[in-house]
Amino acid sequence: MPAPQEDLPVQFRTIIRVEFCDTDMAGIVHFSNFYRYMERAEGQFFRSLGLTLVTRNEDGSAVGWPRVSSSCSFKAPTSYDDELDVAISVYRIGVKSLTMRFEFSRGDTLIAKGQLKTAYCLFKPGEPIQALEIPESWSRMIQDARADSTAS
Repeated sequence: MPAPQEDLPVQFRTIIRVEFCDTDMAGIVHFSNFYRYMERAEGQFFRSLGLTLVTRNEDGSAVGWPRVSSSCSFKAPTSYDDELDVAISVYRIGVKSLTMRFEFSRGDTLIAKGQLKTAYCLFKPGEPIQALEIPESWSRMIQDARADSTAS
């Protein structure tokens, strides 16, 4: 993840409750769950815009957003039944990729910071994955969410 995260406008917020199965023997959330939390929040963000992470086509192909890279740094522990506020900021919208940053907090305590870079791709059975240009309408909706967040 790039060095200091500059202040980006928050485009979407959601709450994720820590479940018992998310914790390790010490009762602390296992680090790997933050990647699942990022994906869960990402899906909620897309749905809030009327978009989807995967579109399945009748010919057996699909269009979706595989991960190009991901990272997460941990600042404080969190435990079973905690409610985590997850804030998503779109860091970059490229021609074929989208980079989002995630900030997890519990009250005033910063728990973790993460980043996902995804690419918009076509999956056809038996063929290599093909990167596609993000549809203009989708880029516009994501950009509009970014503009709306700076106006409020």
